[in-house]
Amino acid sequence: MKAILERGSFPKKTIKINISGSKSESNRMLILQAQFPNILIKNLSESDDTAVLKEALKASSSTVDIHHAGTAMRFLTAYFAAKEGNEIILTGSQRMQERPIEILVDSLNNLGADIEYLKNDGFPPLKIKGKALQKKEVKIKANISSQYISALMLIAPMLPKGLKISLEGKTTSVPYIEMTLSLLKNIGIKGDFKNNEITISPTKNIEKTTLVVESDWSSVSYFYSLVALSENSEMTLGSFSEKSLQGDAALVQIYDSLGVQTVFNTSEKTISLSKKNTELPDLLLLDLANTPDLAQTIAVTCFGLGIGCKLTGLHTLKIKETDRLSALKVELEKLGAKIQIDEDSLTLEIASKIHSNKTIETYQDHRMAMAFAPLSLKTNLTINNAEVVSKSYPAFWVHLQKTGVKVALDAVPN
Repeated sequence: MKAILERGSFPKKTIKINISGSKSESNRMLILQAQFPNILIKNLSESDDTAVLKEALKASSSTVDIHHAGTAMRFLTAYFAAKEGNEIILTGSQRMQERPIEILVDSLNNLGADIEYLKNDGFPPLKIKGKALQKKEVKIKANISSQYISALMLIAPMLPKGLKISLEGKTTSVPYIEMTLSLLKNIGIKGDFKNNEITISPTKNIEKTTLVVESDWSSVSYFYSLVALSENSEMTLGSFSEKSLQGDAALVQIYDSLGVQTVFNTSEKTISLSKKNTELPDLLLLDLANTPDLAQTIAVTCFGLGIGCKLTGLHTLKIKETDRLSALKVELEKLGAKIQIDEDSLTLEIASKIHSNKTIETYQDHRMAMAFAPLSLKTNLTINNAEVVSKSYPAFWVHLQKTGVKVALDAVPN
């Protein structure tokens, strides 16, 4: 399916949109619910990734295909490894079979797990024989993916002796680790994170509890970009908390410098975004090590605003749904950008002109599609494989149309 976006202005009326629950919170809560069935979850994410994870947790002895869902691959590897009596083959899409998982598998096997590779060492698919993991201490490299660490944290309560995780190297995406720890504490599990060590106590039972998933801050980033690129607009989005567990809530400060004001409406649990008059920087400097999922959106916003940016802390982007740094470079250059990338960073020069009527490839990456869509306020665009947004935000195109952006979705014949 193609999304054909016609250049147009953003309406001045206030628009209200309800964003689905956070994928990151939802997926963590589902792993906890599998261990403690007396957890009730409200406002679960509508994303494909969450639906895949929810279905996979019902498996007992079979092949589980999680398609493109990277979080599900990491979390389920740990969960099935610690679930005694299960024997699972865990696989995914061709791209998933190219995404490394050796660091997590090594850590689990060091705890006593029985996991083997079925094709290429270090990559899915995996054959997992569930066992009671008796060891209580493990070391893991912390500078590759925080999801490896969260995967271990989430199974720690079901281990007989709990778990102490020693983090080696500089820890990436710390807010996601803190999110995991906060969710554990919210259901009564004791845990601590200090001096590069995480300790979590074993827990057999918890009190009946209801967890409410906050709306997804990563998803709202595309509307921050829309407002930033607009002439004069306002939006209200729900439901959000000023004390969010999600690291991507850093959007509030980041986009303040890009001309977007955020007001928290505490009683309604919404945020209101509005365009403000502010002098934009010539060069935006950001370390996104804690919020790498925002990189594509921010880079596209800066390009649309005609300012430069240097974004660092992006070493995890090469192992995402696609090599996001390379993909950004290719697609932004189509539109006239001058951009340099290396293993950790992206530098965008100031651009005076945006080329029109270009087609953006998504590389099976939901964030590529959604990050580029706001540029329709500046130029006509076509986005290929537009359906990929369902991975995290199925309602994206409907919500974008609600803002007044002209979107035509054309099915591509087989």
